[in-house]
Amino acid sequence: MRWQSALAIYLLFWVLSAFLVLPLGMRTAEEAGHATVPGQAESAPAQFAPGRIVLRTTLVSLVLFGAFYLNYRYGWVTAESLDFFN
Repeated sequence: MRWQSALAIYLLFWVLSAFLVLPLGMRTAEEAGHATVPGQAESAPAQFAPGRIVLRTTLVSLVLFGAFYLNYRYGWVTAESLDFFN
């Protein structure tokens, strides 16, 4: 696999992981015991920590990409093994 292909696949895993990680650990202002600002949605997070989200996303995407790359390298799961109607 060329490094450009690996980078593109890793970035896809990173974006997928961001959507998986984003709702984890989020609490609304009511749950956190904070007052809401006028005009703020009640479902808005009380504190947004982008650094923590980026770190979690990077760790999850590294694990997922690592599993993908090891499967690519060693061929544990192939297209033939997923053909259930043959």
